[in-house]
Amino acid sequence: MLSMGGDQLEEAAAHAAKVLRTAVGRDWSVKAAGLDGTCLKTAEHVAGCLVAYAGQLTGRATDTWVPFEIAFDEGSGPEDAISVIESTAGLLSAVVRTTPPGVRGYHPYPSGSADAVGFAAMGVAELLLHTYDIAQALGVGAEPPAALCEAVLARIFPEVTPARTPEDQWATLLWATGRVALAGRPKVDSWRWHNALWVPAGRIVLREVSPAAAADLAAGGTGGFTWIEGGPYEGTRRAAEMVTKAYTSGVHRPEWGMFVLVRAEDEIAVGGMGFHGPPDEEGVAEVGYDLAPAARGRGYASEALASLSALALPRPGVSALLALIEPENTPSQAVATRAGYTRTPDRENLHAYLRKP
Repeated sequence: MLSMGGDQLEEAAAHAAKVLRTAVGRDWSVKAAGLDGTCLKTAEHVAGCLVAYAGQLTGRATDTWVPFEIAFDEGSGPEDAISVIESTAGLLSAVVRTTPPGVRGYHPYPSGSADAVGFAAMGVAELLLHTYDIAQALGVGAEPPAALCEAVLARIFPEVTPARTPEDQWATLLWATGRVALAGRPKVDSWRWHNALWVPAGRIVLREVSPAAAADLAAGGTGGFTWIEGGPYEGTRRAAEMVTKAYTSGVHRPEWGMFVLVRAEDEIAVGGMGFHGPPDEEGVAEVGYDLAPAARGRGYASEALASLSALALPRPGVSALLALIEPENTPSQAVATRAGYTRTPDRENLHAYLRKP
């Protein structure tokens, strides 16, 4: 799996410090490339983001930013700025490593919160991208390790078609954030990263699966989740393969992929649920789900499907949600019925259940 956490934050901070120290003797009062602030102010911004992200997690912020900020002491120079970046990256790294699973802090994109992995990915992005902005202005090179770029893209830029080679990872991240043009890709005028959705559903929380986690699940891993005995089940593995294929093909759309069903009481993953892709030309999106055998018969799937459907149906362009179920799979048919789906004429020898707004 393309890991993202404390180790990656430390690697990104080490890269930033190494690059920036090659330019300590240059004029940091010039504007950073593509930004309104000076190189020194941009370094201060990076440090401020890192410590703010740590504060969101430790403060368990739910609906706004924790109201504090940091600023360099008057008279601070480039070497001081680099030291503060290293220090704040270390703080965020420690917080990410010690934050319990399931804890989220406020962040506006896209749904108001992010988990520790999300804040780690955003921190790495801040370090890599703003180091580039400063380095460009000061005339030094700034290309980071390809694996860091790939991990950032697969965690918080899931809609971006991935680079085909390690050599292209950095250019793809720069393109995705509007910093460079890239042959064969349209110009990026505005952008926003995507933190995995977290959907409460009674006793269950649906956790959106990033392309990085999906690839691990498809390869036989855990996707970063702690699973109940017998999980993840075969349907979840197949769904992860679908997400991985869609991502590598450039057609994956965040919020229309897969979710892992996690018990709120103990953070144990019990199954998978999600969509076969965005709505079709008629506005219909197909849903699918499965549970590990040890989690069946407890109503988890019905609760989750009802909540996921309520989230998806009001979205623009959605006319209905469709579940296609084998005729002999009466438990899954009961799940759909309890979640508000209505039986419609069969399709391709499968029982069809539809739910409309």
